Amino acid sequence: MYQTVGTRAREIDLERFLHQNEEKELLRLTTAGSVDDGKSTLIGRLLYDSKGVYEDQIAAVRKASVNGAAGVLDFSLITDGLRAEREQGITIDVAYRYFSTPKRKFIIADTPGHEQYTRNMATGASTANLAIILVDARKGVLPQSRRHAFIAALLGIPHLVIAVNKMDLVDFSEEIFEQIRKEFTGFAARLQVSDLQFIPISALDGDNVVEKSPRTPWYEGPSMLHHLENVHIASDRNLTEVRFPVQYVVRAHQDFRGYCGQVASGVIRVGEPVTVLPSGMTGRIREIITYDGRLPKAFPPMSVMLVLEDEIDISRGDMLVSSMHLPHISHRLDARLVWMNEKVLEPGREYLLKHTTQIVRTRVVSVRYRIDMHSLKKESAGRLGMNDIGAAVFQTNRALFFDPYRRNRNTGSFILIDPITNETVGAGMITGRPPVEVEPKAFPEEGGAKGRVGLSERESRTGHKPAIVWLAASPEVAYRLERKLFDRGFFVQVLAGEEESRILARLAHSGAAAGMIVICAQEHPDQEAAQYVRDAVGPEQFLAVDSDAAFSDGEAAAERICQMLEHKGIVRRPLDW
Repeated sequence: MYQTVGTRAREIDLERFLHQNEEKELLRLTTAGSVDDGKSTLIGRLLYDSKGVYEDQIAAVRKASVNGAAGVLDFSLITDGLRAEREQGITIDVAYRYFSTPKRKFIIADTPGHEQYTRNMATGASTANLAIILVDARKGVLPQSRRHAFIAALLGIPHLVIAVNKMDLVDFSEEIFEQIRKEFTGFAARLQVSDLQFIPISALDGDNVVEKSPRTPWYEGPSMLHHLENVHIASDRNLTEVRFPVQYVVRAHQDFRGYCGQVASGVIRVGEPVTVLPSGMTGRIREIITYDGRLPKAFPPMSVMLVLEDEIDISRGDMLVSSMHLPHISHRLDARLVWMNEKVLEPGREYLLKHTTQIVRTRVVSVRYRIDMHSLKKESAGRLGMNDIGAAVFQTNRALFFDPYRRNRNTGSFILIDPITNETVGAGMITGRPPVEVEPKAFPEEGGAKGRVGLSERESRTGHKPAIVWLAASPEVAYRLERKLFDRGFFVQVLAGEEESRILARLAHSGAAAGMIVICAQEHPDQEAAQYVRDAVGPEQFLAVDSDAAFSDGEAAAERICQMLEHKGIVRRPLDW
């Protein structure tokens, strides 16, 4: 009997423990920084000191550590699971780790630091509430540190922690820490980051990671773990605008119809009115049903089934929204994009776009710009390559119901899928700005109203992008090139002669604005005029070719220039050159 009572008491304690653990708030965080800044070591130290690593894992790490026999653990090995990572001492893939403390549960995404793995960093950061960006105290703020902070801000992560690591190697200098804080704060002011925390740490020795360190008496802030346990994230979600994408329709019998899905934002309450999109019909919530029973309200990220008072035709892909706060409804959208595939993204290509519970066909209307990841400045571009970040305009075959990403990460994000290979090729964040196509830039002196025909329409008609070929050669090469392009059906024009180079540049720009490939040929062109027209149309639509010995054969030169145009993506049709 006593044994039965004891067993029952243990079962009750276990149930209480599981219930308490279930009720803990979950914090998703990601780490980023330059190579060898100590990201994996920091995470390993957090897991080890918070008792988030099993004994067999510790034994394996001790065995793999260089000084494991002496009792010194290499904490980075706890997260660097790939053999290639252990051999190189770097993180390649995104490693996810889970641990918990009495106050909170955590999911950590350990992301790579190399520039070529930008897509991996974006993947790990896409669902994070907080980002830890490590800075080596010896090296200071590097371009890679700024790049990761920029990506974190771009992905809408509301909380940033700048962990100034390896303080033990600079004698825990307050001056060095404050210098890094000042430099990074000035940069972060341009990123619109609402919550920025600086913590001096030594991930290897554990200073200020779990407990406050006596070696930094000048630092009055929290330890890393204390900050992670207490940072306020409850208000990060949009609890004002109800968004409920319908994932599945339940028909238990002819008199029952329930709509299943996950609450993306807002608080849904029984009796409140909702609008169904795309039909625009309205109804009221009769019941909110879960596995544990009926509830008076539901909020993100709960998965529930809604029952309406009214009979409304609703199917998967529809969305229930608050009648007072409607989302944008459009076939066109402007979005920032992280491109993840070796095949470039360029106007005219078609993809599958997955947004909430909808999958629609979409076409790239135009690429607005690409971000230079070194200067973080926007530059004109006609395409995006792997790991590029830029902006593009999309046209979908069905209307989407969306919000700007900064207001709602769930309804403001999407992924692009290759319809042939089924690969995820890009991740997008909807800006909310009007989806205006990129037009050729006008010269500063020029004015006048823009035309009513967009670049994508001209490109669709001509089969190529507008471009200017700035040719330092005799007109003979230009005319041979014109004939070769014209015979393939392209709109092309030659401007040659002794006209003043600046006038030639103006005429060329007008032709490019009309969708043509314009060939400017002068044996001794003005370089200032060449730069002038390059700035006007952008580097992606400009090709400068200098004279050389190969131009003694005009036909060979024409073929060579055609290949250059094809390589730049100006000419997209398959050609038999």
